[in-house]
Amino acid sequence: MQATRLTLICHARTVAQKLARFPTNEALEMDWQSARGSRGARFKHARLLCGPEERTRQTAELFGSAADVVMALRDCDFGRWSGQRINDVQKNEGERLQSWLADPDSAPHGGESVSQVTERVVAWLDTLQATPGQVVAVTHPFVIRAALTHVLQGSAFNLIDVEPLSTVELRFQGCWRLRLAGADLEEGC
Repeated sequence: MQATRLTLICHARTVAQKLARFPTNEALEMDWQSARGSRGARFKHARLLCGPEERTRQTAELFGSAADVVMALRDCDFGRWSGQRINDVQKNEGERLQSWLADPDSAPHGGESVSQVTERVVAWLDTLQATPGQVVAVTHPFVIRAALTHVLQGSAFNLIDVEPLSTVELRFQGCWRLRLAGADLEEGC
């Protein structure tokens, strides 16, 4: 049985991240146009996917020009908190923010709960189980956290930090497994 090899890549940094704001559909902070294709050699035989937002589509261009947009890879819907500074939400809606952080079913912002994001991502992961080969998905920290939480079968969602342009590889061969590759790993392994 051939394995499914899934590499999750977090989109590059945005101004919203830099300013500690809940995201909107913002562009990347970097000059991604001049870096098009610069990171594609490692994944040249992979199926490239990305979320629908501008920041994921632009980041996907760093890895190749033929990314398929997958709605399941979209960011969490932060509802009325979209675009707001996290500190302002803490100040104005501190109890609601704490409720949302503590309870995965809570959605006081009127958007998606962590549970809803996780359900969406798990359903997408299930579709990949019958897709052998390498898949590279450019997405968001929340989507990567949801995938890791599912794979690790734990409740550590808010304890996972996903940095811009970081990668996480998951493989399916009977069950999903997290694979952390070393820097000296040969391409194609």
